[in-house]
Amino acid sequence: MRRQALQRAAAAARPAVSRRTFVARAAYEAARKMMPKISDTERVALGCGTVGFDREIFSGKPSLENLLTTYAPLVTLTDEEKSFLANETEELCGLVDDFKVLEDKDFSDEVWRFMRRQGFFALKIPKEWGGKGFSTAATSAVLVKLGTASSDLASTVAVPNSLGPGELLVRYGTPEQQKYYLPLLADGTFIPCFGLTGIHSGSDATSLIGSYGVVEERDGEIGVKCTFDKRYITLAPVAGLVGIGFELQDPNNLLKGNGEEGFTVALLERSHDNLEMGPRHCPLHAAFMNGTVKGSDVWVPMDAILGGQERCGFGWHMFVECLAEGRGVSLPAMAVGLGKGAAPMVGAYARARKQFKVPIAEFGGVQEALALMASDGYIAMASTELMNAIVDNHEAPMVLSSIMKQNVTNRGRDIINHAMDVSGGAGISMGASNYLGSAYMSFPIAITVEGANIMTRSFQIIGQGLMRCHPHLLDVVEALQSDSGDAPSKFMAGVKNMASHGATNFGRSVVAGVKDAVSLKGGETGSMKPDAFVKLHEDRLQRLSANFAVAADLALLLGGRLKFEEMFMGRLADAIGAVFLGYGCLHHYARNHDKVDAGLQRVAEHALLRLEAEAFEALKHAADNVPKMPAGAHHVVGSVLRTAVAPLGDFGATTKAPTDALTKATADLLTTRDSDYVSTLLLPGVYTSGAYQKEVLGALSLCLEADAIERACKRARKHPTADEQKILEAAAAARDRIVQVQAFEKLGHAERAPGHVRPALAQTDAWLADEPAAREAAAA
Repeated sequence: MRRQALQRAAAAARPAVSRRTFVARAAYEAARKMMPKISDTERVALGCGTVGFDREIFSGKPSLENLLTTYAPLVTLTDEEKSFLANETEELCGLVDDFKVLEDKDFSDEVWRFMRRQGFFALKIPKEWGGKGFSTAATSAVLVKLGTASSDLASTVAVPNSLGPGELLVRYGTPEQQKYYLPLLADGTFIPCFGLTGIHSGSDATSLIGSYGVVEERDGEIGVKCTFDKRYITLAPVAGLVGIGFELQDPNNLLKGNGEEGFTVALLERSHDNLEMGPRHCPLHAAFMNGTVKGSDVWVPMDAILGGQERCGFGWHMFVECLAEGRGVSLPAMAVGLGKGAAPMVGAYARARKQFKVPIAEFGGVQEALALMASDGYIAMASTELMNAIVDNHEAPMVLSSIMKQNVTNRGRDIINHAMDVSGGAGISMGASNYLGSAYMSFPIAITVEGANIMTRSFQIIGQGLMRCHPHLLDVVEALQSDSGDAPSKFMAGVKNMASHGATNFGRSVVAGVKDAVSLKGGETGSMKPDAFVKLHEDRLQRLSANFAVAADLALLLGGRLKFEEMFMGRLADAIGAVFLGYGCLHHYARNHDKVDAGLQRVAEHALLRLEAEAFEALKHAADNVPKMPAGAHHVVGSVLRTAVAPLGDFGATTKAPTDALTKATADLLTTRDSDYVSTLLLPGVYTSGAYQKEVLGALSLCLEADAIERACKRARKHPTADEQKILEAAAAARDRIVQVQAFEKLGHAERAPGHVRPALAQTDAWLADEPAAREAAAA
């Protein structure tokens, strides 16, 4: 009886199972038609790098506790690293006259020798090969300090310590290559460079048009005949060793399965036959070496292929995994240098500089610019410390490195722009005392290199992030790309997981949104205890992360069209970028709030309020601008996203920009001594030993004291005492010295030529000499 009952139940279930199988197959086939085929290059890229905290954001519930547990121990420098910063790095900064470097378009013999012999090009090469073996955090700190003395100095040191032959050799070189090249790189005999960008590449690093190599056999040995035309290669004009990326072809199957076709890297010394290196570009009149690398029918022995023959076709793995360091560490370090170096200088200058008999530090417009400099500087510093720790944890997060590159370099540009606005003529007039002009002119380079920010924001962050970091999408895509019999069932399982993921984040978003709307904790949080401050802002960032996860899930409804909706993707990139930077700020604050006074909470609050508002506004704009979908579905999608982001509309919104009172208080961090934030967290990591830096920073206390005396005398309607008058006179003298700018008797190559007279003056003299005769002729 029981057996018959089971058989009847099984028979009754078969139609339902059959229907489900039919539906799964139909849905699978429909989705497969919509899904574009993943190219081999895209498939390789998906397998490169690592995924970590970025997946937590896509999941909708990132954890600050996990960040602190995993990465907080990795931000501390060793005694050796601290000594290198305090001694060798400080000495190198002192050897460089930034204005002279700009004029000469090169460093002195002494500077080049010092960089090479003191290991500045081998900071990441392990000690066993003669390098420094420094952590990523230490390398970043060196770049930050160098950047505060000379942006060209930082650029020169950055490249060999991020994406270059040294890093690639350590990871992928054969034992023979490591034994020969690494000691020569470590002692500075070879300066390295990496030749990837071709004349048609732009921001598409995968484009190797014009760079190719064909496997051939000569004298019984196989090798590669290469042709390439590279440009924008930093250090190429002085490099002794270049890594060349090219597309390898093996039409005659000479590799015989040991290696394969595709992107390949070769190591060539400067003296290699038919290799042309030397001509320079002039990137915005910066002085760092940048130029071309060309070769036609260059013979490359197989032992010159990085990693040997078995690594033929493995170049994208090498490149992508090393790229995280250049994009996520080296370039953001330039922005950190501005936040830690330029911001305190501009703050002190604003206190010393007077207009209408009032220090410009008291002007509301100036305070607004200074506060933005302070909080952007804090965002750059905090997020960079977190990113450095992630890389030191042996991770290569492609999405996070893209977020860092685009967001932090953009904020660095904002910092230098605000600095120029406040400094006025002192920032415009070039000379030995101009500490901003060089960075201002060259910072757009950081925006452009290693993937232009405009492309990184509008395409790369979300395009990569959805595939790599979404907890379920890759399973669905792999099922769609598969021809196996169980692919439809795997596809449906993935779709169910995605639907559950979306519903969970939607519910979490609505609940958190309503809770925030009716709470009394909106707006500023600066008076809170540290633990409560961290808890409240993490709750807000988790809510925004859940909002973002809903937006990312809804974006998938666009299918293959999503990659062409770059404005929409750009808004989502703004949201995830702000959330990650917010966690960087919380990670930093949680580790340091007991080491610094309340000034740290002030700048952290200003930064977090701005980031939360940026993420919220980006998601609202995304909801208002969902790309058109069939049957008006985009209206429904927009409404769903709008409900997730702001379930009660604008009522009780907690993502508000900083108030004017907080903005003024944040600006005061740079222009007064009411906090040890600047002296504890900013100045120790920058170069302050230059004559002008000492003058400006040293004048801050004196000018504050003089301002206080003037206010007291005005209130009391009395004259200053003799001692007070001395302070006032000393402050006035300091102010006079600080506002001076350099003037040149002769400027430019033409004027320096013997006997040169400015053409306009010569013309005036000639015309004045001819004028009497002309008047007499006219009168006659």
